[in-house]
Amino acid sequence: MSPPTFRKNNLTVKFLIVMLLTCIMNRNNLCHNHPFVTSTISSHSGSPNIPASLEKLRLDGCLSSKNIAHASNDFGNIYHHLPSAVLYPKSVSDISSTIKHIFDMGSTSDLTVAARGHAHSLQGQAQAHQGVVINMESLKQEMYFHKGEFPYVDVSGGELWINILHESLKHGLAPKSWTDYLHLTVGGTLSNAGVSGQAFRHGPQINNVYRLEVVTGRGELITCSESQNADLFYGVLGGLGQFGIITRARISLEPAPLMVKWIRVLYSDFSTFTKDQEHLISSEDTFDYLEGLVIKNRTGLLNNWRSSFNPKDPVQASQFNSDGKTLFCLEIGKYFNPEETVKVNQKINRLLSDLSYIQSTLFLSEVSYAEFLDRVHTSELKLREKGLWDVHHPWLNLQIPKSRIHEFAEVVFGKILTDSSTGPILIYPVNKSKWNNKTSMVTPDEEIFYLVAFLSSAIPYSTGKDGLAHILNQNKRIVDFCETALLEVKQYVPHYTTQEAWRTHFGPQWDVFVRRKSQYDPLAILAPGQRIFQKARAFS
Repeated sequence: MSPPTFRKNNLTVKFLIVMLLTCIMNRNNLCHNHPFVTSTISSHSGSPNIPASLEKLRLDGCLSSKNIAHASNDFGNIYHHLPSAVLYPKSVSDISSTIKHIFDMGSTSDLTVAARGHAHSLQGQAQAHQGVVINMESLKQEMYFHKGEFPYVDVSGGELWINILHESLKHGLAPKSWTDYLHLTVGGTLSNAGVSGQAFRHGPQINNVYRLEVVTGRGELITCSESQNADLFYGVLGGLGQFGIITRARISLEPAPLMVKWIRVLYSDFSTFTKDQEHLISSEDTFDYLEGLVIKNRTGLLNNWRSSFNPKDPVQASQFNSDGKTLFCLEIGKYFNPEETVKVNQKINRLLSDLSYIQSTLFLSEVSYAEFLDRVHTSELKLREKGLWDVHHPWLNLQIPKSRIHEFAEVVFGKILTDSSTGPILIYPVNKSKWNNKTSMVTPDEEIFYLVAFLSSAIPYSTGKDGLAHILNQNKRIVDFCETALLEVKQYVPHYTTQEAWRTHFGPQWDVFVRRKSQYDPLAILAPGQRIFQKARAFS
């Protein structure tokens, strides 16, 4: 990937950015309606760093307090930190020039920068209190597809995965690894890991990237890969935005199937459930997608089941009663093309015959590949209609070593968790050998570990079990148990409030993480919402 061609005068862009940041630092009063050449910048006059004279620019249409407020919110809807300005870049130069100018200010400035994708962070990770938020979705770049022996697509760091899916399918191709929800940006998921039910086969999304373009905390635009600037490449992948902002990525592709056999089966015994899951992810000839769910104290199970699923034996299924017990659901998928229907049905029957699920709870569905991958968006639309999407989402994502998963389940599912009515609880194993240990992402030190996600939604103003306070307290009890029992659990999309906690999280990788921070973002300008480093403080 070659650096982008800047369509406007770069000196003009730098001049305008200098004016914006000077204004933020209260060094001058900006009272003129200067046209922003390649970017739109919104500023907040109510911030202590912004002079009141910016009100004129808001009246002239260049600024909007609505944009500022929007940038202080995210999917978690728990933390709200107002930035001083929001940058809507039209080129990579807009991003690099902004960061370069802040870097050149040195320690005299306390300005920080956060890259914001589709705002799906949970704990304010994409916010920058009194800093600059860069809206990455404004960075529009064309997708470039390569169809050779090793197909790939070059995409903007602000591109949504759902758009990549639709465009790649036009070429008969698709990325190998996904997240459950596709309305997320490339830079956002690659800064964490990007996991879903394909991770046991292909690893997370960060394992399926050939090359990156990154703007570091010095404002430098650097191309990196396994063979070029490899330290930065591996550091940025799973690096929580600490070393650079991903502006472009080269994503590995594979031939795309047209259809998916989507299957769910139920278990009443946790040991049998995990045994079958581990069997499937360890087999060469297996399904293409695998996840699990925990269902606790739910009644009317069949009535609450997805309407698109049909029981193989309707009579037996209608007589099934969970009695409010804890059940475990295995969700699996097999990809295929229509001409392979007979063959794939035979393979599915053979694979299912090796499993020990409750026979009357086999649910089947057949959907298009695109419909399967975008399945969560369908639920989103329904929740939006009911006004239940933009609520608090106190999610907790954990990685549990295989050797401790039964101990974890006994206490958490048996004693701490009372029901699963506030949101899905996912649980499924992955193979550590599929995760590149050179990246910044940390995982438990066992070949098989479980991803466990408590995806709760809190009902506004509720003081009951579906309220924010109760769910946060339940999350704390789970985390406290894991720490007290020394389960060696790692958080995914981690959230800690002290550097000591971060040091514990990264363990032996902490020194490498600190070294990379001091090399690529020595002033700790980037991603302040992660709360790992504070600007102008020495690394330790």
